[in-house]
Amino acid sequence: MSQYRPAGFRMLTPVVKNLLIINTLVFIAMISLQKAGIDLTAILGLHYPGASDFRAWQFITYMFMHGGFTHILFNMFALWMFGNVIENVWGPKRFLIFYTITGIGAGLTYIVWISFSLSPQLSLINNVIEDPSMGNLSALISQHRFVVGQYSGAIWSDFLQFQDNVKAFEINPHNNLAAQKIVTFLSEYKAYFLNQHVVVGASGAIFGLLLAFGMMFPNSLIYVYFAIPVKAKWFVIFYGAAELFSGIYNRPGDNVAHFAHLGGMLFGYLILLYWKKKGTLYTT
Repeated sequence: MSQYRPAGFRMLTPVVKNLLIINTLVFIAMISLQKAGIDLTAILGLHYPGASDFRAWQFITYMFMHGGFTHILFNMFALWMFGNVIENVWGPKRFLIFYTITGIGAGLTYIVWISFSLSPQLSLINNVIEDPSMGNLSALISQHRFVVGQYSGAIWSDFLQFQDNVKAFEINPHNNLAAQKIVTFLSEYKAYFLNQHVVVGASGAIFGLLLAFGMMFPNSLIYVYFAIPVKAKWFVIFYGAAELFSGIYNRPGDNVAHFAHLGGMLFGYLILLYWKKKGTLYTT
């Protein structure tokens, strides 16, 4: 295969077709239930294991959730663009195995990364809960950015009271009532804080497919914006490097799970190496 260029939805392989349907139906359900006051992301999105909303099934279900129309549009386009070619080579069974493992691997990678990321913040919160001293409280306030806003629900009013109690405690460090209220709020906030870290989307599995395409058809041409030809191997290398850079130098407000994307590529690479070693990379 010397080059590859999307030419329209002329044919869909069975697994890709069903994945497109399932993702679309789940997205419609998410929007519909949201209007009814039901947050499907809280149920199906992948949460941090220490969070009260975490469930084991979320390692699978998070792959069918998306954060918005643009998110699902680009993921489904990439699924069709790369997945259709790869499934034609591997067949449905092997393709589904690869897609599922890379998706789960992406989720596992995200959990490992978020665990390291949250550890310092949780230590600051736990220090105050265990010992509500002025030193521990000052360290928390100066080093932790509270993820609470006026649209956060009931915890917002609790946060405002917490701020008042902090001021009272600063004036009088022996104010036991203020200290007790601070500890009570932080225990509530800790549970809320952990539940805010949720990853959704098929991107991890999609990045696994992107890597597979680049390794199996390295010299094939991918037409960026349908106009700029780039060899698949360079396209993959660029995207991998961009995700690594973005993950390490994460900008404030960047809600993209870059390390989940890299995890999908990593697990995909390990699977491809295994199949290549067995001599079955291009066979079903």
